[in-house]
Amino acid sequence: MSQTIQRATELIEFIAEAPRTLADCAARFDSHRSTVFRQLQTLQQAGFLLHGSDSRYTIGPRIISIAHEALDHIDLRRVAHDELRALHSRVGNTIHLAQLLEDSIVYIDKVEDTNGVRMYSRIGKPVLPHCTGVGKVILSRLPVQRRDEVLAGTDWSRHTPSTLTSRAALDSQLEVIAERGWGVDDGEFEDFMNCIAAPVSNSTGDILGAISISSIRVVNDLDALTAHVDELLETAARISRQLG
Repeated sequence: MSQTIQRATELIEFIAEAPRTLADCAARFDSHRSTVFRQLQTLQQAGFLLHGSDSRYTIGPRIISIAHEALDHIDLRRVAHDELRALHSRVGNTIHLAQLLEDSIVYIDKVEDTNGVRMYSRIGKPVLPHCTGVGKVILSRLPVQRRDEVLAGTDWSRHTPSTLTSRAALDSQLEVIAERGWGVDDGEFEDFMNCIAAPVSNSTGDILGAISISSIRVVNDLDALTAHVDELLETAARISRQLG
């Protein structure tokens, strides 16, 4: 990847997190303001960024349009759309849909908690495979070699007391998930969050993705969430059948 394209990608990702000023961007990338300004101006002219009256840059309409068009062509997201919202209407908690795309697991759909609790996750954001429910469920259904590819470069740093910090510990839990048919995130990335997750496969049994029900602990602890396991598994099974 050329340096120009890499920097443009990094700027877009940085601004996607929150509106940024020229000074914010220059400080983030330790670059001269005039250099960063030219890069921002090019992205703005292409419609990838907007420059507001408050001097902050935000994501522009062209990149939003491209993202929506790309998402609309993901079969799993299209097929699962109604099922996710039906599940959400019954349980009320945040619903995530993630897909295995090459060597990454990415959120491709999300329905927010009815209580207004918003989570860090966003559509298009890669998942940490070893400390998320959807990530571990997908890993549990992969052959060892494919699992190695997805986990290559994993940072095994501890995020919370529950984080799995070694491949051996992860593989041991993946065996349990594979046998049981569903997995959990027991506060492994954020200690105030937990979730249950189930796999989504095609008719040949190949794992394509996973769906999860998530909640902050003070609203629903893991025991409360597991009361929805049957509904989650039934939803995953219906989506899998529709994928053919």
